[in-house]
Amino acid sequence: MTLKILIIDDDPDFREAMATLLEARGYDVETASNGTEGMDKAARIMPALILLDVMMSGKTEGFEVARKLNSEETLKDIPVIMTTGIRKDMNLPFGFEPDEKTLPVKAVLEKPVKPETLLSAVEEYIAKR
Repeated sequence: MTLKILIIDDDPDFREAMATLLEARGYDVETASNGTEGMDKAARIMPALILLDVMMSGKTEGFEVARKLNSEETLKDIPVIMTTGIRKDMNLPFGFEPDEKTLPVKAVLEKPVKPETLLSAVEEYIAKR
């Protein structure tokens, strides 16, 4: 059985690049361009893992989606890896750390994400599932 990965990101180039990378590794990839579409697809396809952007239609949309995913009984066990350029974009002197209530994700990867870093994180959290 091929494992599904859902990419939720408003950047079509990022979605395409990540989908190509993951498909080359044998994953079945679905994409969504915003949080609402992502939540709908997650509920429908029940992916093995979700890659989630922070800044989409709003600067914090990804944070809100992560909390919604975590609050849904059927979706809360799906590992989420957050990908973000918010630190660089907003010139923040700090990064974000996963935490069960505020940021319920497995990892936070800074964009641009190196392919080997992304693949390593994906494989780590899919294996733990």
